[in-house]
Amino acid sequence: MEEVFDEKAVQGLDYLLHHLWVLRKDNANMYRQIRERQKVLQRYVSNKLGLQLHVHQHFIKLDKLPVKAESWMGIQQFTTPMDYIVFCYTLAFIEGKRIEEQFLLSELTEEIQAMSYTQIALDWTLFHHRKSLIRVMKVLVEFHLVEIIDGDVQRFDHHEEQEVLYEVTIYSRYFMRAHPKAFTQLQNAQELLQLEHQLMSEDERRKRVYRQLLLTPALYRESNQDQDFLYVRNYRNRINDDIEKYTDFKLHIFKNVAFLSVTEPKRYYQSFPNTKAITDIILQLSQYLHQHIANYNSQENGIIALAEHQLTEILLQLKEQLGEGWAKLYRDKSIASVQKELIDELIYWRMASISPGFIYIHSLLGAFVGNYPSDYSKEEKL
Repeated sequence: MEEVFDEKAVQGLDYLLHHLWVLRKDNANMYRQIRERQKVLQRYVSNKLGLQLHVHQHFIKLDKLPVKAESWMGIQQFTTPMDYIVFCYTLAFIEGKRIEEQFLLSELTEEIQAMSYTQIALDWTLFHHRKSLIRVMKVLVEFHLVEIIDGDVQRFDHHEEQEVLYEVTIYSRYFMRAHPKAFTQLQNAQELLQLEHQLMSEDERRKRVYRQLLLTPALYRESNQDQDFLYVRNYRNRINDDIEKYTDFKLHIFKNVAFLSVTEPKRYYQSFPNTKAITDIILQLSQYLHQHIANYNSQENGIIALAEHQLTEILLQLKEQLGEGWAKLYRDKSIASVQKELIDELIYWRMASISPGFIYIHSLLGAFVGNYPSDYSKEEKL
């Protein structure tokens, strides 16, 4: 009897889309649920998204390859390019260790310092280099690539001689994806993505569309002849029926943007709007642009270009009118600080992009507006 894509398969797919992997030792129930529905899940992610589902005796992992790499896809705990450099050095170090082999932090620091190139030489006497390693080691533990046996890496920020004992896990062997070519044969990251896309040449457009809808905040219309967006428009009913059958999401299509929404977000979702205080200001910004759209030039694809000083002026007006309702953190901050954090959040949600001196507001922001209720009063907000 052929397996059916039932509610438990829907739950399994949802969990895979929102987690790095499912570890059997930490989540035995979900591991078993996905394992029992392995065939229908593998068929779906392969046919619709062009992705691979890896089922291992210790874990299950869905490789989530983006259509194109974007800044918001990075490791959120990392704050500098050096973090990624140290991360790669550390992965190379771990690769040379046996599973369950233990090592000291000092051993790691000595070896990756020796690996580092002259132009980016690591110096553990420098505070920001030590902080970078601390962030990396915390991520490695969070990703379950190593386990702490003894010690506290946080103390490394003030004591470069601080020792921590780690153990290499079996998962470290499966964190990096296998590729058909060695990285040394590729010139840049774009070649790597092109190589990956060649492997899903059959129904490539459909797979690109599904990936963007399920793995990114939005799919945008880049031009009148944007074939991916035309595909969504032409097959909107079929796509929406498919999305609703296999997930808890619903498809929304506007002139310049398509995205998915969910009525009841699960606790592990990163959804918008959310409980972050900066979200209130983002919704107020959208409301303001809706009300004053005639004052700004909109491009053919719906993008609004704002000079930095224009956004500053808008935020000053919002603070004057609604500032008492803002969280104390933002009431006390300078407008420049509020603006920087707001832009970072907009970029993270693909609601904006930037170039020197300008902020480009994308159509997704226009789908969300917010304001305080009609009985709002400044006295109540103080």
